[in-house]
Amino acid sequence: MTLEAFFKEHPRVALAFSGGVDSAYLLYAAKRWGAEVRAYYVQSAFQPQFERADAERLAAELGASMQVLTVDVLSVPEVVANLPDRCYHCKRTLFEVIIHAAAEDGYSVLLDGTNASDDASDRPGMRALQELAVHSPLRECGLTKEEIRSRSREAGLFTWDKPAYACLATRIPAGEAITPEKLQKTEAAEDYLFTLGLTDFRVRLLKGCARIQVPAEQIPRLLENRREIVETLKKTYSGVLLDLEVRSE
Repeated sequence: MTLEAFFKEHPRVALAFSGGVDSAYLLYAAKRWGAEVRAYYVQSAFQPQFERADAERLAAELGASMQVLTVDVLSVPEVVANLPDRCYHCKRTLFEVIIHAAAEDGYSVLLDGTNASDDASDRPGMRALQELAVHSPLRECGLTKEEIRSRSREAGLFTWDKPAYACLATRIPAGEAITPEKLQKTEAAEDYLFTLGLTDFRVRLLKGCARIQVPAEQIPRLLENRREIVETLKKTYSGVLLDLEVRSE
């Protein structure tokens, strides 16, 4: 099946919209193929502000309708406990809210941006999508991440080369309780490193320390700013560590 065929079959859809590469292209495709689409962005403690800004910018550039829904994920005990199935409980909570909002707006078909490169065996959240009958057109049409980036570039979407971004909860080790303070500290640390020109990195929490992961080619830039980084992050972390295994995923 092609995306054109999918949207001919489903001409009126709601979209779980993150502002990332995949959902951005899916929103573009829905508009291109004439579907009536409404995007729903979920604001929670797990999403940094720049993600919402990107989502709003992309929706505006495409002339697409977008609604922001606020969800308190930290009110869900299974999410706060941060066990290996946290993503399932979080995804289920978020998508139930979207489904409810979409139904009130008259939409019965909900889409998400899962693509053909995503490994279902390593993503507990996909089980929630299956249980809630959420469609993943990019996956159903066999579109890989590489192809989505290529098509996004051709379409002139600013998201085409946007680095993959996992939610802030992934910075906290599994089994360690998630708190607002840990999330806020993580977001502030990553916002700071962005100002130094670093991209596609993570600041993970490790026994009170900041464990920084960057792509190998960005290590020299990080070391150039080592003293300032240490001084800044040690205001909120007990130590600052560089992960020499680097970030490759």
